[in-house]
Amino acid sequence: MNSTLYTHATVFPATDESVISDGAVWVCDGLIRYAGPMQAMPEIPQGSLLVDASGKFLMPGMTETHAHLSFADASPFAIGDTSVEDATITAVGNAAKMLTAGFTSAVSFGSTYKIDVALRGAIESGRIIGPRLLAAGRDLGATASNVDSKGGLSQIADGPWALRQAVREQRRDGVDIVKIFIDGEAINATNPPGELSFCDEEVEAVVSEAHRRKMRVACHARSAAAVKQAVRAGVDFIGHANYLDQEAVDLLAAAKDQIFVGPAIAWEVQYLAQCESLGVSKATVRAQGYEREIEATIATVEKLRAAGVRLVVGGRLRYLALRPMAPMPKILSTLLRCSACGRLTRCCAQPETVARPLTQRDASAL
Repeated sequence: MNSTLYTHATVFPATDESVISDGAVWVCDGLIRYAGPMQAMPEIPQGSLLVDASGKFLMPGMTETHAHLSFADASPFAIGDTSVEDATITAVGNAAKMLTAGFTSAVSFGSTYKIDVALRGAIESGRIIGPRLLAAGRDLGATASNVDSKGGLSQIADGPWALRQAVREQRRDGVDIVKIFIDGEAINATNPPGELSFCDEEVEAVVSEAHRRKMRVACHARSAAAVKQAVRAGVDFIGHANYLDQEAVDLLAAAKDQIFVGPAIAWEVQYLAQCESLGVSKATVRAQGYEREIEATIATVEKLRAAGVRLVVGGRLRYLALRPMAPMPKILSTLLRCSACGRLTRCCAQPETVARPLTQRDASAL
């Protein structure tokens, strides 16, 4: 038996919003057997290792809900150009970085090639270190969608039956998450936010087939129209949701027990801050509308919070070429200030409500 007891720590169990000032955590054979007040601690086996954690803060590992482990180091303009060999090396390194940054589980929002599936297996078997991973396949998109590009990033299909076949192929590959692009990106002139790349029947076919085969569906949806299409089709995870009208907010509120929303705004913030390192001027980025997108997201998050929609942390560790992996204290300080806009000042909501821990019910749904 391998038994360790951490005593006199400040403990955040994350079952609600409370913090235990004089807490203990007992770990036995790799499982947390107790986390609570010192005075309520159960009897532990003799010979357990005792660790005085006075002055330390203990909390559960976090979940990154918008992970791109296989291409987070790549230029956003050349993600699919990376070879499978280089992308695999990147994924292994990013898995280790994510775990050591305090994220012990992750929901993938897209993978190049089939790397996520292999990565998940290597993590589960102990061959490499990384977070527990819900693996995604290639991004599933339509012709002329945001991911209609050559290389290892995307899988393109048009029409309900072709999309059902694509979902079945991803099931054959062993993915957990089917990622679809419902609308586009401001850097893409052929598929900007608000221009739907799928018709309703196509999204419904993807969701129906994925759910029938015990997979979940994540989507890129920036506009109100894209979010409405996602909610009505039954998508499980919505990434971004930047530009929402009241109808979209109401639909999300009505489905809040089935859907998670992650603003994942680190891309916009870091692209605006560091665009020149990619050879793009700040004037160009502003003209593309990314400052407006940040402001729109701030307003949207306020509406979603007021409606009781569950917001999750995601996308903060994307595009490491723009922003190196931050240590846990920096990640926490940023998340506690604003989980949506990434700002340390003029954040879009109060820390104690934006960074509200997921309940046990939320965690089981994830």
